[in-house]
Order: sequence, then C-alpha cells, then structure tokens
Amino acid sequence: MKIEKLAGIDIGSNAIRLLVVNVITENNAPAPVFKKSAIVRVPIRLGEDAFLKGEISENNAIRMQKAMQAFSLLMDVHGVKKYKACATSAMREANNSVEIVKSVFNSTGIEIDIIDGKKEAEIIFSTDLSTIIDVKKSYLYVDVGGGSTELTVFSNGKIINSKSFKIGTVRLLNKESKQFIWKTMEKWIKENTHHLRSLSVIGSGGNINKLFKMSEKPIGKTLTLHYLEAQYEFLSSMSYEDRITVLGLNPDRADVIIPATKIYISAMKWSDSHKIHVPKIGLADGIIKNLYFNKL
Repeated sequence: MKIEKLAGIDIGSNAIRLLVVNVITENNAPAPVFKKSAIVRVPIRLGEDAFLKGEISENNAIRMQKAMQAFSLLMDVHGVKKYKACATSAMREANNSVEIVKSVFNSTGIEIDIIDGKKEAEIIFSTDLSTIIDVKKSYLYVDVGGGSTELTVFSNGKIINSKSFKIGTVRLLNKESKQFIWKTMEKWIKENTHHLRSLSVIGSGGNINKLFKMSEKPIGKTLTLHYLEAQYEFLSSMSYEDRITVLGLNPDRADVIIPATKIYISAMKWSDSHKIHVPKIGLADGIIKNLYFNKL
C-alpha cells in the first residue's frame, strides 16, 4: 500500500479553502482511493473588494497572506508532498492581484495560479462523478461561486459545451450582476439544453451543500425544484440574524445562501429540470485529482 498526501487551495470570492487528501493506492486495486484528511475554510470575502472597488484592500490582502502562511504550516505538518493553489473570479478582476500573488510567494513560498472561468470549470468537472452519472443521460453542471457561475452541459458521457458567467453570490449581494447577464445566461442554458430529454442538474458549491445538509436527506438522494423554491421562500422570510441564531448558519453563509439558491432555481427552470444531484465536490477536489494525474 502507498499513501501520498496532496493538497488543493481554492482562493474564491467568498472564502479561501485548504483541502488535504490521502491518496491510497494498492497493488490489486483498480483505482486509487481519495480520502479527505483535513478541510480548512477561512471566510475572507475578496469579492467585496474586487467587484466594488476593483482591487483587494490592504486589510484583506494581509488576511489572505496570513491564511497562506497558516496553510503552508498545515501542509508541512500533514506531510503534503505536492499542492496547487488556484484563485478565481475575485483575483481575476482585482487590479492588484499580480502584486498580491508575488507578496504571498515571497512570504510563504506558495505559488498562486489565477485561472480563468473555463479552466475553473474544467478542473471542477474533472472530479469523480461516476457515482451519480448515467452515461446514457444528460446533465447541466452548475457551480455557483462568489463571483461567477460555471456551467457545463454534458450528454452521453461527453461535454457538449461550457461557459462562465459573472453571476455569483457576492456580486448579487452587492448588486453587481446586471440584468443583461441573467438574460444571457438564460439564453445560453436554453439553447444548450432544449434538445436534451430528461435532463438533471448537478450542483456544486458550499451553498448547495448546505441546502442538501439542511434537507436531512441521505447521501446520494436528489433535491427537487419544489424543495429549493420552498427553501428560498423560507430563508428569505427570515432575518440575517435569525438565519445565524435559529438555523445555525455561519455569518458568511447566512447572507450568500439566498442568492445562491436563486441561481440554482433559475438554472433548473431554464433547463426544464426538476431535480438536482449534490455530490459535494468543488475546485479543491478537482485540483487534487489533476495533481495526482499530472494534469496541472
């Protein structure tokens, strides 16, 4: 048996995450087993800076650097042999992102790749979906982040089309997503899914994971459009404070979960889908899979 420790760092618009995974390989096993060892999430909302001011504030740049220093130490303690750090929409749009990347590297030795929306979607999509995908069916993969929503349509086990839209939870909170972008996304989904029968949605992102957990459904079951619509009304009827105290949501989750739910509902309606699979995978998972198979 061989155990290799890999790590993925996801620098998103709403939070920064470190995922450490044990990759276990055995001589007679058909494929390696990826077992999560540690997950650390730091709520640094870079998107509030990037989308409103066009750059990351000095305060958040310092917080991000401290988080990377902590991640570096944690990876060392865990014995991580290989890692990759990827930054998404907030860092893509910040005017001072190159400067921040250099500063983080100089203080921690961690190299950060700022990836575009298409690359982000490819990495996320590369995660293991075999447990829920029926190669004879069609799916719309929807990953909702703080700054963007990544969409991928696939049918018969093959990718048909993919696109990134500047519609995200932090943008919506700050009223940064324009109506024409919503219309563009609606048109794209309809054009790419109208000919596909019995299409289901696959959702990824922290908010859909939380919605699934709140449903108390067993792993592997799907959520319905009706359930998401009911949750949207329920969550919207509560104050921000009640969503924290009554529902137990983290402060940085209690606000973004409502716009996230709206995005998933919209994608399901536009693709004429009535159920959504929630496999609990994300960018960090994809980074690790790509690292293992030497694709990054």
